[in-house]
Amino acid sequence: MGKVSTLARIERVAVIGAGNMGGGIAQKIATEGYPVVLVDLNEAQVARGIERLKTTLDEGVTRQIFTAERAREILSRITPAASLAAARDADLVIEAVFEDAAVKEELFSALDRQCKPETILATNTSSFYVGELARATARPDRCLGLHYFYHPAKNRLVEVVAGEETDPEIFALAWRFQEVIGKTPIRSADSPGFIVNRYFVPWLNEAVRLVEEGVADIPTIEAAAKRCFAIGMGPFELMNVTGIPIAMHAATTLGRELGSFYDPAPLLCRQVERGQPWTLAGASQQANEAEVANRLLAVTFLVAGELVDEEVCSIEDCDIGARVGLRWALGPFELMNREGVARAAALAAGLAGRHGFGIPNVLAEQKRRGMPFRFAQVRREVEGGIATITINRPDAMNALNEDVVTQLGEEVRAAIADRTVRAIVLTGAGKAFVAGADLKFFIQNMERHSLGEIRRFTERAQEVLAAIDSSPKTVVCALNGLALGGGFELALACDYIVASERASIGFPETGIGIYPGLGGTQRTRERVGLALTKYLVYAGDLISARAAAEMGLVELATSPADLIDTARSYALAKPPVAAREPRAIPERWRPLGEFLAGTRVAALLGGETTTGGDEAIERFIRRARAKAPLALRYAEEIIEEGAKLPRDAGLALELSHLEDVFQSEDAMAGMKAVGGKRPEWKGR
Repeated sequence: MGKVSTLARIERVAVIGAGNMGGGIAQKIATEGYPVVLVDLNEAQVARGIERLKTTLDEGVTRQIFTAERAREILSRITPAASLAAARDADLVIEAVFEDAAVKEELFSALDRQCKPETILATNTSSFYVGELARATARPDRCLGLHYFYHPAKNRLVEVVAGEETDPEIFALAWRFQEVIGKTPIRSADSPGFIVNRYFVPWLNEAVRLVEEGVADIPTIEAAAKRCFAIGMGPFELMNVTGIPIAMHAATTLGRELGSFYDPAPLLCRQVERGQPWTLAGASQQANEAEVANRLLAVTFLVAGELVDEEVCSIEDCDIGARVGLRWALGPFELMNREGVARAAALAAGLAGRHGFGIPNVLAEQKRRGMPFRFAQVRREVEGGIATITINRPDAMNALNEDVVTQLGEEVRAAIADRTVRAIVLTGAGKAFVAGADLKFFIQNMERHSLGEIRRFTERAQEVLAAIDSSPKTVVCALNGLALGGGFELALACDYIVASERASIGFPETGIGIYPGLGGTQRTRERVGLALTKYLVYAGDLISARAAAEMGLVELATSPADLIDTARSYALAKPPVAAREPRAIPERWRPLGEFLAGTRVAALLGGETTTGGDEAIERFIRRARAKAPLALRYAEEIIEEGAKLPRDAGLALELSHLEDVFQSEDAMAGMKAVGGKRPEWKGR
């Protein structure tokens, strides 16, 4: 039998299993606009699943996450069914039935017979090998693992797992679909526990061993874990919430596959037999907290190192899994850097020695080098003559920091120098393209009065954007989500911008007391002219992808599923842009453009303007007057004076006022107020 053609995109999904996991997966997919068939054994079980979904959606309405109308719309996309025949025409089928290998294999075999040849079959298993389940079908090349985390409608993490025979094109299509539905995918080899459970389950188990050994009591372990890992719930409370039997089952599975170190502690097994939750009450014995923290860190370091040694995952995906899936403040390798690699190695060695084995090579080697771990926050992949460069900080919305800027520059220059590369596509991992610069960097340096560091960072970022702008190879931005401030300035440095229809862009800087400093005042003008540049910078409005295309800010708005392919086509078909002419102002923005062409910031702030009753202009004035006055005045000067200068001189003009604006009271107040109430602007 010949190879079945790859689907162009995933449009129809079926989820098998209407329990908490299956229902949550269906809810998330339906929330993102896709029709879903939710299948279970009989009508009664499906009905119970739909009722659970309604309860979850009602809770979302109560918490004002979405409206009642939106909840009804989500539910309307989910079709309940009590027969596998309902999944026949799905492009992707996700099984989320209970963890029994025989049941899952039988289900995969039945789905293989029932579904069309192109259908992709995915398992949500956390216990079994994807490759073994795939062998129950005649399509192992179209089978993979999609391991979602509880609650799948809320937790963004998904581990994407290739079996032995999974077709790379199928893997890429399933991965892309996870990003389209707002998930944060990480790549795992087909290995016991995959990534996160491999270290999280031993972390829970080690907490139980500490009690068993008399090292500390439960309240002390809870307090130490919360403090050390910066988490809201300690291991025992987490087991109470998620189910103590689940922890024992997971440890049993890992122990069976990987050895006695992973076996469940006897006390954990006894607690399951009792059928009672852990008792959390009591005060911490603070003197014991340090030893508890050391043991919990040790088990995390030991297992995370094994994951990397065994090539189950990268250090970056290991840490993303902890931050997104477990909501830890730092991932295992970031924690190693925090503790110091030598100390991390010593902690891991102490625990490993108790169990008769050594520390992982990755940790031993890093200790030998005497350096902290370096994280690849930008990755480059070359295929078909195109270098795809991805900014990979999905849990931080890909915010620009010093490492990202440095690595982005390295990858862009490497792609330009690579003779096999004809064009470059730049994108972001997860749900955002780049949500601006990392404000923590700015705030820390402002508090230390280290404005020189801010200037050096901005200069380096401008140099990287200039390298993109002047690339002899076409550079296309695949703008996959939110692009704010420096993020959209990065997009503007590309020759072409192809945006997802769900993307949005904006310059929020004047609302936090500064102005765009990475070319936003200059490259925006080259695309849309002086007046609309003022509008975007002064008002800070969030612009949809379609509106941006109408303005001329982006070349095209396309469906999320088609974004990367469209960007790749653009990259191969279009030459680099040598010079730009701003597009004429579209009709609906023309009155605002004419108003801005003849209005100064001083008049805006002083109320000395005439709107002629135009609602759009009046709204703009209200928006602009809510911004920091000092930032608006600097922005006006840079935009207007920059229009008279060559590009390089205009960019230098952005730098010339950098220290002035960052040392203002407004900048400090504005950045610290992000996400809260707008500060009282001082104008200084």
